[in-house]
Amino acid sequence: MDERRQFSRILFDANATLTQQGNVWPTIIHDLSLNGVLLEQPQGFSVTDDPIALSFTLGDSEIVVSMETKLVYQKEGQLGLECLHIDVDSISHLRRMLELNLGDASLLDRELRLFVEVHEQS
Repeated sequence: MDERRQFSRILFDANATLTQQGNVWPTIIHDLSLNGVLLEQPQGFSVTDDPIALSFTLGDSEIVVSMETKLVYQKEGQLGLECLHIDVDSISHLRRMLELNLGDASLLDRELRLFVEVHEQS
């Protein structure tokens, strides 16, 4: 997206589901962070300003991460979604997965504080 990115991203190839206004689209995540996700634009997906529910399963587990997002990027068949809201269980699982992939708990703690600050202001 751009060089002002404040959150570390990890490559994450996984199936996901987008839901908006009663419509459901399967998609594939390419990478993610605490604050958002880059994924394939599903066929038939139409851009609106309405929030988009995103859900996906972590690896081979039955752990489902769900978040409310908004579209911030659309280019060359990809969508960038920013997290608007995520429940405590989902962010806990996402944090743990990012921590394991980044290998730097202090960096993730800094990003988590930034995530909280950004979402308290909105």
